[in-house]
This record gives sequence, C-alpha cells and structure tokens, in this order.
Amino acid sequence: MARKAFYSFHYVPDNWRASQVRNIGVIEGNVSVTDHDWESITGGGDAAIQRWIDNQLSGKGCTIVLIGTNTAGRKWIDYEIKKSWDDRKGILGIHIHNLKDVNGNQSLKGSNPFTGFNIKGVNFANIVNTYDPPYFASTNVYNYIAENIASWVDEAIKIRANY
Repeated sequence: MARKAFYSFHYVPDNWRASQVRNIGVIEGNVSVTDHDWESITGGGDAAIQRWIDNQLSGKGCTIVLIGTNTAGRKWIDYEIKKSWDDRKGILGIHIHNLKDVNGNQSLKGSNPFTGFNIKGVNFANIVNTYDPPYFASTNVYNYIAENIASWVDEAIKIRANY
C-alpha cells in the first residue's frame, strides 16, 4: 500500500529543497504548487490558506515537516503540525539545510519546530522524531533521506498510534 504524506515546509526559501525530497518518489505527497498557484491561494487570505492545507492533509497518514533555517515558529507550519496531530496523523521532521537550493547553496540548520508544542505535559520534540542527515554533501543527504524516508514515515505512524 502506498504511503501518503503531507509535506510541510517554508515555501519561499525551501521550495527547491522540498521538491527534491518530494521527488524521491517513495512517498505519495500533496500536490505541488507553483509560485502562481501559491500566490492565488495566499491572495484569498487566511481562510483560503487553511482550507487548502486541510484539503491537502485529507487522506494522508503522516505529515513530514521539512526543516529549513526558518521553519520553526511559522504560523502555517505550526497550524499544519497541530492539525496533523489532532487528525491522528504521524508526524516527523527532516532537516534539509544541507540540500542545495536552485542556486547551489546550502543553508544554516534550523531549530526544531516541535519544541513549541506540549502533549499531555510532554514536549512534542520528545515524542516526534526529527532526523538530521549526517552528511554535508547534498547528494549524500539526498541519498540518506531516500534510503530512510519510508521507514521514518512508518515509525511516525506507529508513534502517533500510541498517543
């Protein structure tokens, strides 16, 4: 059975990095959005953004937060995390700072976006697994993610079932 996940990421700086992970092809993800489509969605205000997120989360078993430099604490990333948990979806994080962007640049490692949440008095960062590929070279980071993402999703779904 195909694994289905919602990819959550900070669009403007990390779209290129996110597309690399999405294109691995092991996990069926949410529909890609062009810059024009995203402008149209955001132009509809908060209600339109929330509706789009909710529709994209529908039918997915897991949310994969692709963690870039400034992912943590963003309004819509936080919404996606909370909504995913409330909808009983598995959640995991993957640091993507060492994947190259469209210009061939890497970025600084971002903070864990799960530290801002508590579940039954336990910090969410102690419940949700966050993976930081142990490589600097972008191709090695990509390969590491490709080799492990399916098992990470399976583990996230198992973890969520325990809460």
